[in-house]
Amino acid sequence: MRKLVLLALFGAIGLAAGAQIEGVLMDQMCSAKAIKGGQKAAAMHSRDCALMPDCVGSGYGVFTKDNRFLTFDAAGNQKAESALKASKKKDNLRVQVTGDVKGDAISVTDLKLL
Repeated sequence: MRKLVLLALFGAIGLAAGAQIEGVLMDQMCSAKAIKGGQKAAAMHSRDCALMPDCVGSGYGVFTKDNRFLTFDAAGNQKAESALKASKKKDNLRVQVTGDVKGDAISVTDLKLL
């Protein structure tokens, strides 16, 4: 019984520490358009816009399927910018992000464009 409790506890800790979120990669500056216009507006957000200096400077995040915008930490911003620069996609920047979610922010451990 004791082993079962410990395994359940460690399993719960592991799940909390590595949430996987899917959505659309966006800069914070343009996230208000997606919040107002929903998934269609988020899908139309372009890679070129996300790489404009003001947009890069605002930081990045993920616009989720339930129409929330989760902001990235500094490591996530770097991963997002690198992924955008390496991608040939023009829009519909679907992304899978792994990290710790706290409120409306995520500490990113992994990020990949889908």
